[in-house]
Amino acid sequence: MAMSDKELKQLIEINAKTAQAMLDEIADARQERQELREGMIQLQNAVVRLTNLQEGIANLLVSVDGDRPTILKKLTAIENKLNQLLQQPEDQLE
Repeated sequence: MAMSDKELKQLIEINAKTAQAMLDEIADARQERQELREGMIQLQNAVVRLTNLQEGIANLLVSVDGDRPTILKKLTAIENKLNQLLQQPEDQLE
């Protein structure tokens, strides 16, 4: 079965449009992948910064705790001293 010139041109046009649509989809997919890669890199960088910040905070807390007693330790010491004083007989307080 032979195709007429008109049918052949239509077939070529349809194939060309299909091929162009496929190329456009491939280009769009590449663009989306590139944007996804960039987003992943930004996310990885944010996680690294967050991890560094967390380590810094942990080191700061260890440093504060090690250099001087924390408020909780001071309050506990005051509470213990107060308990000792309250347990003494009244004549020892004078």
